[in-house]
Amino acid sequence: MSILKHAATAAFILAAAGAHAQGTGSEGYFQIYNDTTNNIVVSFYTNDGSGWSDNWLEGVEISPGESAQAQFTADTGACDQVFAVGWLGSDGSEVVDDPISIDICAASNVYLNDNEIYYE
Repeated sequence: MSILKHAATAAFILAAAGAHAQGTGSEGYFQIYNDTTNNIVVSFYTNDGSGWSDNWLEGVEISPGESAQAQFTADTGACDQVFAVGWLGSDGSEVVDDPISIDICAASNVYLNDNEIYYE
C-alpha cells in the first residue's frame, strides 16, 4: 500500500480513543491519537519529497483523548514521509510542530503527546 499526498484523497474518521487500531498504513489506514492533556490537533501535513500536502484534517479537530483514522483512497505514493502536526494556538492560530520522519506503510498508530510524537 502506498501513501497519498493530498487531503482530498484521504478520509479521516473521528473516534473515541479506546482500543488501538489493529491495521497498518500498508493496509490502507492508520490511527492518529491525541494523547495530550489540553491541546487540540487542527492539522496534519505530509511531505514525500515533492512538497507539503494540503491539511489532511481540513475542518476536523482532534481533541485530547480522541483519535482519527486516516484512510487512503489511492494505491500510489511513497511510504517514507515527513509529517508535521498543527495545534490550535491560544489565539486561535495554528502552531505547527517540527516535522518528523515516518514510514507510514509500517505505522499502525501515531501518538501525539505533550512533548513527544511517535508511531508504532
